[in-house]
Amino acid sequence: MSSMTDIVFLLLIFFMITSTLVTPPAVKDMVLPQSDHQVSAKPNTTISVTSDLRYFVEGEQLPFWKIERRLKEIIDLSPDTYVALHVDESVPFSVVGRIRDIAIRNKYKLILATQGK
Repeated sequence: MSSMTDIVFLLLIFFMITSTLVTPPAVKDMVLPQSDHQVSAKPNTTISVTSDLRYFVEGEQLPFWKIERRLKEIIDLSPDTYVALHVDESVPFSVVGRIRDIAIRNKYKLILATQGK
């Protein structure tokens, strides 16, 4: 019985560690806003906005006006997909608002990616 308890304990630790992994941003050299609370939602697709206002969907650079069409292509394949928004902390909030408007208009589930403190 004691060996069974050890196995259950190790499995518990394994699942606790793997369930808290967060998808890293698709674009490097971004400083995400800090937060005390982080939640991981799977499956997800990413929109990244760099400090020089370059837009990326799933790592592919796009102009802003193509983002909505690209998201429709992705989400039509899997309707339960979350959209993770990775925005550099120096980007004005009005940019976040424009992307949020796209999500609201199309009823997408939008989450804001942050880094832990």
